[in-house]
Amino acid sequence: MNCNIAVIPGDGIGPEIVREARKVLDKVGEVYGHTFNYEELDMGGCSIDKYGEPLTDETLEKAKKSDSVLLGAVGGNVGQSHWYELPPDKRPEAGLLKIRKGLGLFCNLRPAVLFDELSGACPLKEELTEGGFDFVVTRELTGGLYFGDRYTKEVDGVMTAVDTLTYNEEEIRRIAKWGFEIASKRSKKVCSVDKANVLDSSRLWRKVVKEVSADYPDVELTDMLVDNCAMQIVKDPKQFDVILTENMFGDILSDEASMVTGSIGMLSSASLGEGTLGLYEPSHGSAPDIAGQNKANPIATILSAAMMLKYSFNMLEESDAIENAVKAVLKKGLRTIDIMDEGKTCLGTIEMGDAICAEIK
Repeated sequence: MNCNIAVIPGDGIGPEIVREARKVLDKVGEVYGHTFNYEELDMGGCSIDKYGEPLTDETLEKAKKSDSVLLGAVGGNVGQSHWYELPPDKRPEAGLLKIRKGLGLFCNLRPAVLFDELSGACPLKEELTEGGFDFVVTRELTGGLYFGDRYTKEVDGVMTAVDTLTYNEEEIRRIAKWGFEIASKRSKKVCSVDKANVLDSSRLWRKVVKEVSADYPDVELTDMLVDNCAMQIVKDPKQFDVILTENMFGDILSDEASMVTGSIGMLSSASLGEGTLGLYEPSHGSAPDIAGQNKANPIATILSAAMMLKYSFNMLEESDAIENAVKAVLKKGLRTIDIMDEGKTCLGTIEMGDAICAEIK
């Protein structure tokens, strides 16, 4: 199979971790007889420095013409970078919002998996995580507070900021279908998370999700308020299969979920729409403090590439090969510094990529 992949290295550690993901994809291509063609594109702070904006229209058009998009990370440290002196719509993260919208990607999948080999890195008590856990946060991407009208102005002599949270029933229905479809292929449980005791948007969310659930009689639906969900993730993460929620809640909960796995450097992410074109990226940020030091953990990006093979190219065996290679490396006691434990072997970014490639045979 011949696949054209738009690659966005981005900022900070982005170029390093994307390099290792490409290395693994090339090894998959060699073993399974595929060709992966890459076109590097600029987005984020590097694009601001070159073009004055985080994502140009020309770059977005190139991404649209690809078969899939692989992203490293964008942005820097707020308060320490000149990028954050710019208006919000000109900052690095605005490029991420623009590409998701431009590609029609409204569904974000963030797996939260506690690998047996990393159980010691989990900050929760052992009795809470014995046997591991495996759930997915299914997050709506193109609605809610992040895309609503916003302004800051003086009202009656007082500076006032307003952000608008808006959802319509069709936006809710299409993400709910994704949540139930994913659950139907897993443990058949959807926990819909909202704030229906306060927000009108959440009351509509709960109503529409319940309507969609009627089409999936084999999938169990429960509702949970977002504050309770935040507590339950650290109290009993094993209770969850698919968490279905809106944009901002999903942003917060997926980061919380990532940390109870032991390291955000292990967690992949996929952003999907109606077709096969997707955007695949690690759940972590650009970590500019360790950029260029061969310290970054590339596993999240490599696992994101595995998700790309599965969801965009229907290469199920090849996707499994990458996931199994990661497990094999961890079983051998190989670690990057963020997941390092006593008695294990610490590898750099490049060396970890090489080790994973070596397990793909």
